[in-house]
Amino acid sequence: MPTVSKSKSTPPAARKPATRKAAAPVAPKSVSVDGKARYHEPAPKGIDVEHFRQVVISRRSVRKFTDKAIPKAVLDDCLDMAMLAPCSSGLQPWEFYVVKSAEKKAKLVKACMSQLAAKTAQELIVCVARTDRVNEFSKKMLRDWPMPDVPPLVKRYYQLIPTLYTPGPLNSLALAKKAAFTLGGFVAPVPRGPHTREEVKLWAAKSTALACENLVLALRAHGYDSCMMEGFDEVRVKKLLKLGSAAFPIMVVGAGERAEDGVFWPQVRFERSLFVHEI
Repeated sequence: MPTVSKSKSTPPAARKPATRKAAAPVAPKSVSVDGKARYHEPAPKGIDVEHFRQVVISRRSVRKFTDKAIPKAVLDDCLDMAMLAPCSSGLQPWEFYVVKSAEKKAKLVKACMSQLAAKTAQELIVCVARTDRVNEFSKKMLRDWPMPDVPPLVKRYYQLIPTLYTPGPLNSLALAKKAAFTLGGFVAPVPRGPHTREEVKLWAAKSTALACENLVLALRAHGYDSCMMEGFDEVRVKKLLKLGSAAFPIMVVGAGERAEDGVFWPQVRFERSLFVHEI
């Protein structure tokens, strides 16, 4: 049976958002597998599946909120849980803009087509994907690696990522990489992207969307509700947030306490056989 032991070295403090107090450093644990020390993180026990199921089932797109404010500590906790979402290569290509200014909030509501969910929301959070921090965050990943030593393979991987994800002028580098990987694909499975500018945008959008899902489930677990809005004027939202060309809003999340008539109709989900396939 594997034996668990504490390593002698202590990793850097766990990464936390700047506005939150960082947790105290915790020595990593290891388990011996076939005579080799491996990182050990046991799965937690006792998680209540039914409580989680109720969070998922009761999450609805709420179109009307009350005037009850969301406590800052609750919103901060939800944002922290959002940033624990899975993300490609751990590069966290997201940002969250919590719009507090009354003037900017009014402009954002207008950019959201003045939807009732935007007009009545106590909080409006713009979820933004970014493609311009791949190089910076690849280096940061190596600096912040949570174990005493960075494995050579991991180090090489993060050194290569910026080149792999760089499309080059007019996608010139992307086209060359596509050609090379296509040829390699005749021999063995190869990564088919992201190479082009649009593929890198899709890569960032997918991870950011996962973080958005964490955010709305965290709000529901705290007793608050949300509406994910994709109906907005992207040009106006980018101008409002002063986003660069490599940052783009994925969705605007309206959040607050559900009004009695905040859900307009029962949820519709099509039959399972349309979506789940066993092969």
